[in-house]
Amino acid sequence: MIKWIKIALRNILKNKRRSFVTLLAIAMGFAAVSLFGGYTDNTYKGLRNSAVRGEGLGHLTIYKEGWLEKGKIDPDKYMFSQEELQRISDLAEEDEDVILATPRLYISGLVSNGRTSTIFLANGVIPRDEKTIRGAWASFRPVKGEGLDEKKSYGVEMGEDLAKHLDLKPGGYGVIMATTLDGQMNALDIEVAGVYDTGSDATNDKYIRVPFTFAQSLYDTEKADRVVVLLDSWNNTEAARKRLLGKLSENGLNCEIKTWNELSLFYSKVKGMFDMIFMFIFSIVFIIVIMSVVNTMGMAVLERTREIGTLRALGLKRRGVSLLFAIEGAMLGFLGTILGIVLNVIVWAVIRVAHPTYIPPGISTAVPLIVNLVPQSMLTLTVFLILLSLIAAIMPARRAARQNVVDALGHV
Repeated sequence: MIKWIKIALRNILKNKRRSFVTLLAIAMGFAAVSLFGGYTDNTYKGLRNSAVRGEGLGHLTIYKEGWLEKGKIDPDKYMFSQEELQRISDLAEEDEDVILATPRLYISGLVSNGRTSTIFLANGVIPRDEKTIRGAWASFRPVKGEGLDEKKSYGVEMGEDLAKHLDLKPGGYGVIMATTLDGQMNALDIEVAGVYDTGSDATNDKYIRVPFTFAQSLYDTEKADRVVVLLDSWNNTEAARKRLLGKLSENGLNCEIKTWNELSLFYSKVKGMFDMIFMFIFSIVFIIVIMSVVNTMGMAVLERTREIGTLRALGLKRRGVSLLFAIEGAMLGFLGTILGIVLNVIVWAVIRVAHPTYIPPGISTAVPLIVNLVPQSMLTLTVFLILLSLIAAIMPARRAARQNVVDALGHV
């Protein structure tokens, strides 16, 4: 086999210019797919953290059965009681993959500074649990001010654009108004304990975070509409959902569980878009690699017709001729991917040093352009391009092997 490889390498080096163009086409294709794959990997990771940590969705959200369909019509009927909340939290936290299970109450209404009023959307959260869920994300989008605190039940965190609209800063006061579950109007005083950037233009002028007890007081209830579950890894999401559904059902609790990616519509839409772009780029690279290898091997067959005839006259069988050209195609793929890896690492290093930033659509602040190195993806792409180059070389290889020995020897 070593001898075959040496012969194939010499044949590749016979026409350096054409071989270099083919190698460059494969390398550029590899680098383009790999770099975009690294960019999408980082984007998916960022969107996942944004949904789980930034939006506070956790990995799983538990609802009472029927809430998603009828909860808006009759919310009190499809909310969890204090006893149910305790049982759900206890059962969830028994699972080895669960870090935290915390109740939530979603509220909405009007917020006013005494002069101007506007609508708001808010999550009632337990402050210490919210800090656990946000984790490292809190340092990425920090809260300006003291933030939520169990000791200050009327302190709230407000989206930056909403705070600007109401001319409220940390330490400022306002009023929140909403209808209770019984349909009565209720109003509570608030203190802006912190201002934060939600990360989205669509929510930065509407979102507020309030203590869980404050949300209950505003709606005049002791219930919650959901329980958010945080896992030790997003990879365990589906397995944990199945286990929790079974455990809750066994204990007489009829619930529905949604995963973070099912609840985050932004993640699903962006992922679908990037998957489509990735397949488009991959298809272009696929065609370029096939055409380049077929062209190179086809020209090699044409130029080496007499050489092939000589080899056949010396006793080399058709299978040997096909094998020789197939090895050349595989070597072109291998050398091209090696060059592609080098190009990929160079571009990755330049991006790491330059730290470019951009503002994506719908995002309120600039984000860094980061491309991850994904070894597993690069290895898969390497194997695929080598096999693709080998397969692309089979057609001219078979044509070369079928040539008549006498005609090949007399070819000019």
